[in-house]
Amino acid sequence: MSTFSALNAATTALWAQRRALDVTGQNIANVNTEGYSRQRADLQAIGGSPIPAFYSTSPGIGAGVNAEGVLRIRDAFLEGRGHTEHANSARLVAEADAYTQVESSFREPGDTGIQSLMGEMWAAWGDVDNGPHELASRGQVIESLNTLIGGVQFSYASIGTQWDQTLDNLGVLVADVNEAAESVAKLNTAIQRATQSGLPANDLTDQRDLLVMKLAEQVGATIRPGEDGMVDVVVGGMALVSKGTASALALAGAMGPDDVGTDPPRLTTASGGFTVQAGGTAAGQLNALNKILPDSRASLDDFAVSLAAAINAKHTTGAYDLDGNPGIDILGSSGGPLTAATLSVMLTSPRQIAASKVAPVASSPALDSSNADEISQLRLSLTGPDAKYRAMIVELGVQAAVTGRNVGIQQVITTQVDAARESVAGVNLDEEMTNMLSFQHAYSAAGRLVTAIDETLDVLINRTGLVGR
Repeated sequence: MSTFSALNAATTALWAQRRALDVTGQNIANVNTEGYSRQRADLQAIGGSPIPAFYSTSPGIGAGVNAEGVLRIRDAFLEGRGHTEHANSARLVAEADAYTQVESSFREPGDTGIQSLMGEMWAAWGDVDNGPHELASRGQVIESLNTLIGGVQFSYASIGTQWDQTLDNLGVLVADVNEAAESVAKLNTAIQRATQSGLPANDLTDQRDLLVMKLAEQVGATIRPGEDGMVDVVVGGMALVSKGTASALALAGAMGPDDVGTDPPRLTTASGGFTVQAGGTAAGQLNALNKILPDSRASLDDFAVSLAAAINAKHTTGAYDLDGNPGIDILGSSGGPLTAATLSVMLTSPRQIAASKVAPVASSPALDSSNADEISQLRLSLTGPDAKYRAMIVELGVQAAVTGRNVGIQQVITTQVDAARESVAGVNLDEEMTNMLSFQHAYSAAGRLVTAIDETLDVLINRTGLVGR
């Protein structure tokens, strides 16, 4: 290596270490920036010419160092795991939220819950048993039944409102997903142009990865690497983003909870209407729309039918009202099939309460109360409406508890994966400080090499001058 070659090597060393210091400063500046991936200067030795020629030979030492490239530190496997675990966590959280809201609709346990209202209704029948001649106690039965039905219908309507809100939230999510997909497609195009032009695209890639993680949480998106730094974003086997082109999703299906059975809500492609098997929050909300909330409403319908059947059977079988008339159905439908929404009291007068099991004699009122006692004892039946309602609430509580426990487990897994991702891509200040000192010393050593070469040349030139004289 000639003297001037050594000077060139020292110059490249100064430039390379300064470049490395600049990258370290960028890492430190973005230590708290969301989605930022730490970077590293790619230092590569500049070798001699590997091709021999008559006037081109190399001493084998090299010509310094090159630091043109800046690497972005990411682990593709951990990123894929992060997408999957974040999608699972978002789905479970959406389902747990749905169960929580259903539980709040039933207001159990509490004074305004259906169980408490049923207790008051059975107690009213007991009052009729104690005073069958009092119209006030008979009227209290009708009032307590109306209150109970009001509580059932409030819970039913509350679940319906929750269904509508969940559908609206899913619509907002779909619009947000389409916007994010467009942004990813634009970033793909920008990254491709930068890569082909030899320009840095690390910051653009960080922005894209942040959007992809958001899409993973919303619809369970995963990525498929492409050419020139681009990626395809895949949702349920369908390419949401392909290179620089984004596809749009749409919400199809029932617009009301009563139509879920015939036309379930679903995500489809905006062009073509193909069903997309999404994950993440969308999957949790779709599960709430198609199963959790409809099943809760169906359970309330079953309870309403069971309540009406149990009371009506006792009220119409060998029973007589205060005027001696046979008992009629006390509960029925206000219109259409009997459901929780149509359940209503069919009696118009307290005198129609069939509390007696003994037919009246002549024109005397029926003051026997054995039937009222039998109806009040329905609360103790193992197959009665009380037992059915308790089983429904217990089942709901178990499902909510299992989902909540799964959320806790999934959050631990997601936290561990995020910690592993952060250990690779995140900025560690201790490591950056160590790198900064290392590059600083290397820069100082390169500067000292320039000084040494300068002194060497000075001595050489001065001695040559003395010899000439």
